[in-house]
Amino acid sequence: MPAESRIICAISGGVDSAVAALTLLRAGHRVEGLHMTNWEDDDNYCTAARDLQDARSICADLEIPLHHANFAAEYREQVFADFLTEYGSGRTPNPDVLCNREIKFGVLLDYAVRLGGERIATGHYARVAPDGRLLKGVDPNKDQSYFLHQVSRAAFGKTLFPLGDLQKGDVRRIANDAGLTVYDKPDSTGICFIGERPFREFLSRFVPASPGDMRTPDGRVVGRHHGLAYYTLGQRQGLGIGGLADGTDAPWFVAAKEQRRNVLVVVQGRDHPLLWSTGLIANNAH
Repeated sequence: MPAESRIICAISGGVDSAVAALTLLRAGHRVEGLHMTNWEDDDNYCTAARDLQDARSICADLEIPLHHANFAAEYREQVFADFLTEYGSGRTPNPDVLCNREIKFGVLLDYAVRLGGERIATGHYARVAPDGRLLKGVDPNKDQSYFLHQVSRAAFGKTLFPLGDLQKGDVRRIANDAGLTVYDKPDSTGICFIGERPFREFLSRFVPASPGDMRTPDGRVVGRHHGLAYYTLGQRQGLGIGGLADGTDAPWFVAAKEQRRNVLVVVQGRDHPLLWSTGLIANNAH
């Protein structure tokens, strides 16, 4: 797009969004930062306050204005409610996918347009083809196209991904060379509103626990689970089952959840037939 376009760049407080804004500035665009708060909690696990401070520091270093918007209500209604429904039904959702569709490229995009932005930009490692198709980022270890697969082509038509052609190492080097203090800030991991707290501890505040049996496919009880919502198909860690006296020491995996009986079906060995599938059903493809 032409230089001197007004771009609203989402600034999370991390190195990726900082370099995205810097790249646009160097290309001659008029850049403004926009930081969003999606979660409000009084504990010490959520990093929202620290991220906002880092966003302010980034924009001060780049000498660009920073807008701050609170989308906590929209996030709870459009993302978190679905998260709880899915876990309560025994499924394992990915709230980051829904957050991108509903919040970052929905509510935030609309907000940026109201600010007068001609485009928005984010620090995602992804690319968009001229016809609006979503493409992978060139860094195979950081590609985030999966998390964007439910975003509409219309939204992509208003979006720039300045990091799509860069490697993560190059991004940190650019930030360091530019004197950005977040150049070595660790990447965020996990779900934003959970932070570093134990997942079961967090989920138990919203989804009541209903302990039950862990059983093998032939019905043998090999342990107790804390609630089906706390387990994911294929999960190995945290089952608390050792090798049985009459069996092998092969690791155990979650093979199925039987909601009606509140039974967690587990199997031994990563090559067990119940851990494999011959097909899948998918919808809402990009």
